[in-house]
Formats: sequence, structure tokens, C-alpha cells
Amino acid sequence: MTYVTVKGQIVVLAKIRRKFGIKKATKIAFIEQNGKLIIQPLDKSYFESLAGILGTDGDMLKGLMEEEKREREL
Repeated sequence: MTYVTVKGQIVVLAKIRRKFGIKKATKIAFIEQNGKLIIQPLDKSYFESLAGILGTDGDMLKGLMEEEKREREL
């Protein structure tokens, strides 16, 4: 459990920060899902988990080039 300060800041307890590797300047995403708020650290492992989501097996450049090719054919 935590609280929101008068400035709208959220305090993340040290135990939670250590567990999830949240350090100074770590970017955090607030994701709304099924009426709940999820707090997600945007670290390397998060972005690695997204690899392949676009059907390019994690190769973003390859995916962009394929998309450009399809657009030229149209």
C-alpha cells in the first residue's frame, strides 16, 4: 500500500523498488486494463518481452522495410 502526495506523486516502497529493479530515473508506464491500473517499469526486459509482437521476430528494421515494400506495391 502507498499514498499519493499533494503534488500527485506516488511513493514506491524500497522493498518493491528492489524487487522490480526500479532505480532513480526509471521510466514507469501506467496501463489501464480491465478497469485496473497497472504500473509497469519500462526496462530492458519489458521491451524484450515485446519482441515479435509485430510479426517480425524482433527485427524492427526488417518489419519497417517489409511495410514500405507493401506500400510501394499498392
